[in-house]
Amino acid sequence: MSVEFVSASQAADAVACGAPLRLVDTFGRVARDLRVSLTDRCNLRCSYCMPPEGLDWLPTEDTLTDDEVVRLIRIGVDMLGIRQVRFTGGEPLLRRGLEGIINECSHLRTDEGSPLDLALTTNALGLAKRAQGLKDAGLNRVNISLDSLDPEHFAAITRRDRLGDVLEGIEAAARAGLSPIKVNALVLRGMNEADLPDLVDYCLDRGIELRVIEQMPIGPPDTWDRQNIMTADEILHIMGTRHTLTPAPREDPHSPAGRWIVDGDPTKRLGVIASVSDPFCSACDRTRLTSDGMVRSCLFSTEETSLRDLLRGGGDDAQIAARWADAMWAKPAAHGLNIDTFARASRTMSRIGG
Repeated sequence: MSVEFVSASQAADAVACGAPLRLVDTFGRVARDLRVSLTDRCNLRCSYCMPPEGLDWLPTEDTLTDDEVVRLIRIGVDMLGIRQVRFTGGEPLLRRGLEGIINECSHLRTDEGSPLDLALTTNALGLAKRAQGLKDAGLNRVNISLDSLDPEHFAAITRRDRLGDVLEGIEAAARAGLSPIKVNALVLRGMNEADLPDLVDYCLDRGIELRVIEQMPIGPPDTWDRQNIMTADEILHIMGTRHTLTPAPREDPHSPAGRWIVDGDPTKRLGVIASVSDPFCSACDRTRLTSDGMVRSCLFSTEETSLRDLLRGGGDDAQIAARWADAMWAKPAAHGLNIDTFARASRTMSRIGG
């Protein structure tokens, strides 16, 4: 029998007795989806994410090694009920050991006896050369960030002239059989909203699901204004200028995206993630591990718990699992983005992981 509801003080005893823990919080949510940041470094400088000069990167010695990453994921799967892992960054393709980490994780089995679902969120720079190798290593699917097909707008947003590399990466992912491919786009008012219809058609023509995300306060403080964000309703209006959109049934209660059927064809879908105007916190099933080994129970947490220090201090698997369970037990009810008393996350997105 699994231990679904335990207090922080009971977690270590439960693991020591051989009872499998679950990453449950006080509101009854169970975390099954692990987001693992492999680096805080990135080769783009998206205006909504970081300043033009970049950030002070974490020292190498503070970052988890490949073996440490795999160990923590194994503990999450074997002892805490994790069923899917998404590798993020920064830009995870900058992690030299990425294929090796994926290969090691591909041999893990969930509490249901299924292979671990392995995904990657990437800006696709360099993906053209590595897509097949990632597939061979055991990667299942990719989400690719792409905010505009207009070269000038892309360069203005990312501060890099690399649109062609992203498109090549998408094509390579399709050839390698990384499926499904999803494209994540963020719309900035006055910058790229007029580009959205072309992006819709680009994705529909290639069998890719486009997901547009409301801008969140995860970058430099002066880059986000609640009153100026493009809301889900505005986004849907623009996305529907060339097509008829109808709401799709919600198949996955934990998915952050509201999905829409395009022109009555159930095989063609679009998604909108309304993180600000319609938060999905009550159904959140995520736990996050930063590249320096900190557990975050929420993307917008102001507190985090170190697993790295316990791991490097000689902690065994049971102790690490118990500390992880403790951290998730304290998960807040909601991030509070839609209220005036919202407190910004303690790190920027590149330091947290998508």
